[in-house]
Amino acid sequence: MTVHFIGAGPGAADLMTLRGKALIESSPVCLYAGSLVPAELLAWCPAGARLVDTAALNLDEIVAELVAADAAGLDVARLHSGDPSVFSAMAEQMRRLDALGLDYDVTPGVPAFAAAAASLKHELTVPGVGQTVILTRTSARATPMPPGEDLATLGASRATLVLHLAVQRISEVVAELVPNYGASCPVAVVARASRADEVVLRGTLGDIADAVAGAGIVRTAVIVVGSVLTASEFSDSHLYSAIRCRES
Repeated sequence: MTVHFIGAGPGAADLMTLRGKALIESSPVCLYAGSLVPAELLAWCPAGARLVDTAALNLDEIVAELVAADAAGLDVARLHSGDPSVFSAMAEQMRRLDALGLDYDVTPGVPAFAAAAASLKHELTVPGVGQTVILTRTSARATPMPPGEDLATLGASRATLVLHLAVQRISEVVAELVPNYGASCPVAVVARASRADEVVLRGTLGDIADAVAGAGIVRTAVIVVGSVLTASEFSDSHLYSAIRCRES
């Protein structure tokens, strides 16, 4: 028996990896967050599969489902929205499985920030403008941020910031970032990236909070902050430069 942690992607079913789809199709047990994972993915589960919505379950209850599947000799497709390497709460499940001696593997998925960048039609690393991307979130009612990872500290670099799980605090986010980035800094908010009901908002730190409130966006959104969003005058990358030596 193996627990397959699978990145379910940002929402669009056709952004699921081929490996992830194959694992779903072959696993007689599927655990998923009903509020985040698209229903189309569940249609790939084999007939008679046990489907468990984890949205209302705590960690002990989730692990109990995995233990029960192991006792029955059944593989599990454990779906996490986006890519499980960031903000997925996968690490604590792995820690429990390690302690229990249960086997697991990980299949990556398309992360929400990548889907958001695709919707914006922007590269997040632009030559001479921004070459660093910081993926972060805010604490609010979630797990507290470690010391030194507050927005004021991270923003001192003026690198491109991508914030998950923060749109409900957009006014506070703006207040913490303006001192470093300035009120005119470009911002984009992408809600439900890649889905049919996707919403894309563009603005600045000075007006994005009002735009978010007006659109009624309260969850499932990514905030992107940085000058790369509007950069048009920049040098071509050295990667394809005519003067670059291409001999091995």
